[in-house]
Amino acid sequence: MIYFKIMKKLKTKYFSRWARKSKIGDDQLLTTAQELEKGIFAANFGGNLYKVRMAGQSSGKSSGFRTIIAYRKDDRLLYLYGFAKNERDNIDSKELESLKKLSKDYLALSLSELERAIKMGVLIELEHFK
Repeated sequence: MIYFKIMKKLKTKYFSRWARKSKIGDDQLLTTAQELEKGIFAANFGGNLYKVRMAGQSSGKSSGFRTIIAYRKDDRLLYLYGFAKNERDNIDSKELESLKKLSKDYLALSLSELERAIKMGVLIELEHFK
């Protein structure tokens, strides 16, 4: 019997609120996720944590948004944090350490723990649009 593993693409509740305020939809997040899967990213912070640029509605990637994503190939991708380039240049070292720990914790969850976090609304699955 062959089993196919479907990669989970998720966002935290915190990130979801930020994305909604910033008018970033799941379709745009899925496009950015595909770029990361292809190896396109701005920075690899180690520990499966990446910074990926995302274009704004009326601007390109260089002046758009930055997203911090926990990613393990063929397993799961979680949007953890985002910010507009015009609001700040980067995250600081304390934020980076916190995000690395958060990434490690989320990537260590079993499938049943992940499903429970989704049911509780802590994590939200990205919706695929056609």
